[in-house]
Amino acid sequence: MASIKKSLEGLKGTTQAAAKGVADTTVQAAQDAVHQVAESSKETTSTAAEEVSRQTQTTIGSAADKASDTIKEFGQKLGKK
Repeated sequence: MASIKKSLEGLKGTTQAAAKGVADTTVQAAQDAVHQVAESSKETTSTAAEEVSRQTQTTIGSAADKASDTIKEFGQKLGKK
């Protein structure tokens, strides 16, 4: 009877250790997944910000070109009068 009790206690300890190992591994995997998502999100945000900046610069350049052309045309019209 004592040997069965001892075996069951050993099994209980082994089971608890295995469960703790599984839980620790699961927690670590979840933390890794969250970290990967965070890094991916940073990269996506950075890429989006770069694209918005590029588009803004292009739009400003186009507006400046149009304004310059309009000023030139206005100057030419004034010169003809």
